[in-house]
Amino acid sequence: MSQLIYIPFDHLHRKFGALKSADPKQDVIVMVESARMTTGRNWHPQRLHFLISSARHFAQSLRDEGFTVEYEKAPTTTDGLTKVKKKYKTHKLICAEPSSHRQMEQLKEFGAEFVENDFFLTTRKHFFIWADSQKSYLMETFYRAQRARLNILIENGKPTGGAWNFDKENRLPPPKNYTWPKYLEHKPDAIDLEVGKELGFTPTTTWATTRKGALAQLKNFIENHFATFGPYEDAMALDNWALHHSLLSPYLNNGLLHASEVIDAAVKKFNTGEVPIESAEGFIRQVIGWREYVNGMYWYLGPEYRENNQLNATKKLLPLFSDPAKTQMNCVKTIVTDIQDRAWVHHIPRLMVLSNLALITGTNPQEFLDWMREVFIDATEWVMVPNVIGMGVHADGGAMMTKPYAAGGAYISRMSNYCKGCAYNPKLRTGDTACPFTTLYWDFLDRHSETFKKNHRMSQQIFGLNRLSDLPELKVRAKEVLKGLDAGTI
Repeated sequence: MSQLIYIPFDHLHRKFGALKSADPKQDVIVMVESARMTTGRNWHPQRLHFLISSARHFAQSLRDEGFTVEYEKAPTTTDGLTKVKKKYKTHKLICAEPSSHRQMEQLKEFGAEFVENDFFLTTRKHFFIWADSQKSYLMETFYRAQRARLNILIENGKPTGGAWNFDKENRLPPPKNYTWPKYLEHKPDAIDLEVGKELGFTPTTTWATTRKGALAQLKNFIENHFATFGPYEDAMALDNWALHHSLLSPYLNNGLLHASEVIDAAVKKFNTGEVPIESAEGFIRQVIGWREYVNGMYWYLGPEYRENNQLNATKKLLPLFSDPAKTQMNCVKTIVTDIQDRAWVHHIPRLMVLSNLALITGTNPQEFLDWMREVFIDATEWVMVPNVIGMGVHADGGAMMTKPYAAGGAYISRMSNYCKGCAYNPKLRTGDTACPFTTLYWDFLDRHSETFKKNHRMSQQIFGLNRLSDLPELKVRAKEVLKGLDAGTI
């Protein structure tokens, strides 16, 4: 029977999902560019351009292969599908399991038949089996099981290098007088320019929008950055926006690359002896550990998980998140500017600066989540909901993470060079020049001391409150800081 194969904009791979057994002679491909996706929210224009141009390039590659491709612009996905279905009444509509709860329900109601989503190394069924067997959902436990199941960095049943995790080796601050290898530039083509014109956006050279470009990015990382990825993966630097990070998450998340391709390339390179174990393990953990774990938890925890707010955080989104001129904090100003320029910063600025700030200011989790979804090029619902609600702002009460990722200015000073020349001193917690992160960190612990004193992983931090002789002054300064952040003057 002929099939109408619906391809979402994050399933752009010929060998996976509903396309892997598709027949150009009888199957019809349908893709929908919905107005809800393009205009429904305040999306970063770089993000929109990447998603739409990648989809149009992919549609053209399928046409070149001989497929009939119906690429529809419509108010919603179901509107587009309805139009195409009228044209192909006898075709059965199929799709790989979608990547969000909302689209899953929409396509179910529309009558689509699903094939298993294999854009991850772990099926949803397999993850549920693992999660159901756990008392707590520790990523490290899942990751070790993944290593064993997939037989990656395993020798004679034991972890290569004698340890499962080399995280402690990968915490160096940014080096001085260091020459960072250049990253690839991707010249826009006719499709990129066409999409840019429609969006009123000038395409950049930062991101590829084709399978060929994504493979080139993977090759460049493996050859020029992989060996030195590990030691500086947690560093934040003023002189380089990417450091040795792979920049592969957008391509993994829209399907232009598959996790198996990335892991195969990494393992092959490691086996040459040119890559130290701390870099290999650190990178592989991000792909087969954290990425798979977050996707699994998104489906396991259910659609209501995104509404968690167990710390009762109610503050409106701070103006500095949308306008870097609204803060004097050098770290935040730099990071938000980078996001405006490229729709991307790596995981430590996201977690330890942006999410940390939302956490310790008491920013509403859903407002912060929506902002993160809108501005990052690699943001999808399954990625951002667990990362923000569970890890970033600890809104789930510890269902995912055993303690909140709260930190003062000392962490930012240690892991970056942002503090040099900043208006604020990370060592001070009171006074006009006290770092807002340092002040608000202690204020956050004090505000939630009753909640966190029951957590054995927070006992040392809560005990530290008792040693603060200036806690009353700190509370006064915290109110001033929060007021100044709302006004865009701190």
